[in-house]
Amino acid sequence: MSAPSARRILVASFVGTAIEFYDFYIYATAAALVIGPIFFPHGEPGVQTLQAFATFAIAFLARPIGAAAFGHFGDRIGRKATLVASLMIMGLSTVLIGCLPGYASIGWWAPALLCLLRFGQGVGFGGEWGGAALLAVENAPPGRRALYGIFPQLGAPIGFIAANLLFLGLSVALSPADFEAWGWRLPFLASAVLVGVGLYVRLKLTETPAFRAALEQAPPERVPLATIFSAHRRATLLGTLAMVAAYAVFYLSTVFALSYGTGTLGYARKSFLLFECVAILFMALAIPLSGWAADRFGRKPVMLSGLAVTGALGAVLGPMLGSGEPALVLAFLCLALFAMGWIFGPMGALLPELFPTRVRYTGASVTYNLAGIVGASGAPFAAQWLAESGGIGFVGLYLAVAAGISFAAVIAMPETGGMPDAAGRGE
Repeated sequence: MSAPSARRILVASFVGTAIEFYDFYIYATAAALVIGPIFFPHGEPGVQTLQAFATFAIAFLARPIGAAAFGHFGDRIGRKATLVASLMIMGLSTVLIGCLPGYASIGWWAPALLCLLRFGQGVGFGGEWGGAALLAVENAPPGRRALYGIFPQLGAPIGFIAANLLFLGLSVALSPADFEAWGWRLPFLASAVLVGVGLYVRLKLTETPAFRAALEQAPPERVPLATIFSAHRRATLLGTLAMVAAYAVFYLSTVFALSYGTGTLGYARKSFLLFECVAILFMALAIPLSGWAADRFGRKPVMLSGLAVTGALGAVLGPMLGSGEPALVLAFLCLALFAMGWIFGPMGALLPELFPTRVRYTGASVTYNLAGIVGASGAPFAAQWLAESGGIGFVGLYLAVAAGISFAAVIAMPETGGMPDAAGRGE
């Protein structure tokens, strides 16, 4: 593969996921800040926040549906067309959320339509990550799959930084009343421009060599989803559980922490958003480092070291985040997001490596998004409830349990780093 071709592929795998994560994170940030009072105005502030976090979870429930649907077509007709469609669906849903009237204007239709559009976001996102990871990994030279696999992973911190910087700028430029009245909508509407850029990049792609070779050897699987649950159950289960801690630590240290910091701890919105933007840089640093290490030392040692640190962070979450001291709060966020990046980096290669080419899009996508249901969909809601009912220390226990589950799953996995194609290793 020529250098320009490699650059184009890696940029396409990165740009699309950055946009997708941006779309997802602007909703997560809005859920922590304004969705409750605008769409669920009845009830105490804590109840409004819980209702907003419940809508946040809807997209995670939709993601496996998108993973199965887009995975089916990605394994049967190709990666390119499927990646374009997933980006369009999520982008359209995001823009429409920015146009949606609140409860004061249309009553119960507002939260109902919000839930529908969140479902659309989830369906689009469900098909995005698996295709982007395959685009990078299936074009990687020997011995560099994990390094190539970091590019879709880097979309996560970049999308997060873009979303939070935009919200931070709006918080500084607008009064709280203007921000709640209309300012929060601007990041959603801006997604239209970003999606246009992503489509331009992806429409220039060609199919991956691995997919073309698989089609030459045999016709595609008739129902890839049925195949992964009949022939690759172990890979699907272990891959799902291995991702749980990464999701949990991320959403606890971003969505929940933002709500807790601006609510219970009393931080100004712009101050805590700035903390998050600083901390996410540590995640962006950890992802390429762990990708390089996973190619050099193997996927399992890198993953296990990150999960051990994540479990330890559960023990200090209460004393650090709950202290309210700026230095301790920021230190916890930086450590947590570095640990998340260290776990997340190798996943771009590891999950695709668990499945053969003929069902790889479906397998990687379903595994990744089932983990979202287990590790992320209820994390902000559960953490908010635990903090209010039992104290912040119970949130740390929640994180430690998630890390233990993932640690056990990685122990039980095969090491896929040295395998030529890592196909079908999870039977």
